[in-house]
Amino acid sequence: MNFFQKIAKTFQQQGKLAQLIIVNVALFLTINLSLHIAHIDLVKYLGLPVGGVAFLFKIWTLLTYMFSHQDLGHVFFNMVLLYFSAQIFFVILGESKLIYVYIMSGLVGAAFLLICGLLFPESFANSILIGASAGVTGVIMVMAVYSPNFMVNLFGLIQMPYKYFALLTFVLSTVIDFSFNMGGKISHVGGAIFGLTYGYYLKKGVDLFNFSFLTKNKQKLRVVSYNKTSDEEFNQNRHRGELRMNELLDKISKSGYDSLTKKEKDELFNLSQKK
Repeated sequence: MNFFQKIAKTFQQQGKLAQLIIVNVALFLTINLSLHIAHIDLVKYLGLPVGGVAFLFKIWTLLTYMFSHQDLGHVFFNMVLLYFSAQIFFVILGESKLIYVYIMSGLVGAAFLLICGLLFPESFANSILIGASAGVTGVIMVMAVYSPNFMVNLFGLIQMPYKYFALLTFVLSTVIDFSFNMGGKISHVGGAIFGLTYGYYLKKGVDLFNFSFLTKNKQKLRVVSYNKTSDEEFNQNRHRGELRMNELLDKISKSGYDSLTKKEKDELFNLSQKK
């Protein structure tokens, strides 16, 4: 196993949050080392060109832009927000949906800005979009709809329902001084809209990550199960798990996450992984 294979194996063993942070930080270091040592500006190749149809000639940047940062403050702020919001995301929704929400929010944020660039090309001439902000905003907004009263502690000093934390974050990062970094803030709006939409439908029992809902009216295949547990027992176990999870979430809503015992926190985490 060579050096790069070892790196790839180590990366695959990380959790979804660690993978996102590793990619963002690695690209941040690569961009800056290339610029200051080799004098190569990788932002031109990784950032999303806005204004007109220039992005069609760099279609890969629809994905690479949301992992690219050039300023230390930019990547630090985004990764801190991602880390904090993902911890809460995992507790309620599990880990598997994180990368999907991050990427889809980033794509919708990019789409919003590209539409503005096509409508007002003069305003966005020679502009390039980079940063994880749209993806992070989407991750934050999912929980604002799905579990708005989940209590969070900011720096261990201020306790508030998650919906207020999400609103505060959006106002500080997007609404205040909209004239500054207008393109980036438009992408924030797109990311937020996807996150709110995903959370809204998820709360109604429709998971946009599970595309089977699109084909539920089509003929279903017959599946043969060799599990010894009967359907009735399986449904009963799942129902008990859902009831228990609701009890724990109610306790969190009333008294905050820290009110749970270690056993209850572990139980909630295990239940969330089954969702």
